[in-house]
Amino acid sequence: PHAPGSRARSPGVRALHGPRRRLCRRLARRRDADLARRQPDAVRRPRPQQQAAQAELQRLSQPFARAQGYAEEQIAKQLEPALKAAMRKRNIGLVISPQATVSYQPSADITGDIVTELNALVPSVSIAVPATWQPNQQGGAAGGQAPASAVKPAPASTTKPTGR
Repeated sequence: PHAPGSRARSPGVRALHGPRRRLCRRLARRRDADLARRQPDAVRRPRPQQQAAQAELQRLSQPFARAQGYAEEQIAKQLEPALKAAMRKRNIGLVISPQATVSYQPSADITGDIVTELNALVPSVSIAVPATWQPNQQGGAAGGQAPASAVKPAPASTTKPTGR
């Protein structure tokens, strides 16, 4: 009763399409899994030439990394004095990291003041690393981290908070 090319199919034909689609999906998943199993071995296994080039690159970059660490340590060593000077000039008694605040006015940010003080205290740094220098040997914090004593916690309050 249906015209040729019509989309209407008999219930028997429709019943075959469900299992056929499931079979096709299952075969496609197996194919994809098989490809994924074979491909990582070829991709993940670095060639000896690549390993040699990576080792050479790392060896060549070590002097630059040492010089950078040495320069950062010279700056970090002066971070606390710069912070204290900026606090003194702005008459600030407490410094809180921006990540620890809920909201603040931009005028409360003293980052620029600290940078100005650091520039005055450390106008230049040496990248001539002494042969005996080891990272953090001079007592500064490398990697741009503030020393632990730079921000002191507020004294504990003996009163209990009220409200919600």
